[in-house]
Amino acid sequence: QVQLVESGGGLVQAGGSLSVSCAASGSIFRIIFMGWYRQAPGKQRELVAGISGGGSTNYADSVKGRFTIFRDNAKNTVYLQMNSLKPEDTAVYYCKLDYETVPDRRVSAYWGQGTQVTVSS
Repeated sequence: QVQLVESGGGLVQAGGSLSVSCAASGSIFRIIFMGWYRQAPGKQRELVAGISGGGSTNYADSVKGRFTIFRDNAKNTVYLQMNSLKPEDTAVYYCKLDYETVPDRRVSAYWGQGTQVTVSS
């Protein structure tokens, strides 16, 4: 069993900042990737930012320079700091975990329940 606990998000005015966090726990042998995706109404879910097990990061072009993803390895927690928010950042943000299971090291994926981020103009 794996659990992802998301927190943060909420409502902010354009230009403001918010952060979201995602804590992973359970039968995880190794984390391969943790990332944040978002889905706005009527749109497909898209990758916002991700961080690999080795610490490499990647960002959607639309958030580069505004969002920062980082993690606390000891807590298996990833954070997304969102600055200079725009109304178009409004979406449900989902945490995704790619990991190897215990004990067979099978590669699996798990999604969080999502947290709403709303940016008002």
